[in-house]
Amino acid sequence: MARTLLRLMLVRAGFNVSEASNGRDALVKVKKNRPDVVLLDVMMPDMDGFTVCATIRGQEDTAELPIIMLSAKTDLDSINKGLQVGATKYLTKPISPEDLTQHVRDALENPLAA
Repeated sequence: MARTLLRLMLVRAGFNVSEASNGRDALVKVKKNRPDVVLLDVMMPDMDGFTVCATIRGQEDTAELPIIMLSAKTDLDSINKGLQVGATKYLTKPISPEDLTQHVRDALENPLAA
């Protein structure tokens, strides 16, 4: 449900979106599709977003990829962990369509400062 809503927000804003059903699927799709930015939830089946983020960062060809973590986990430990494993930005749910699309645009325009 949440993934569908996020996809609709981004598609409506003009972005092409590829979805993954779980953490392992996300890694396969990142490797295959080479996205411009990755949006990860912390809580996913198979492999959590922290592990996916760290794995993406650990691979030479995706190490610089902008990664936005978007999660209902709003505690400071989760936010710090997300940033420590390499998230470019850690956002909390709920998020407005305007804020989400602005953060994605920022990550695309200036990946290091997103």
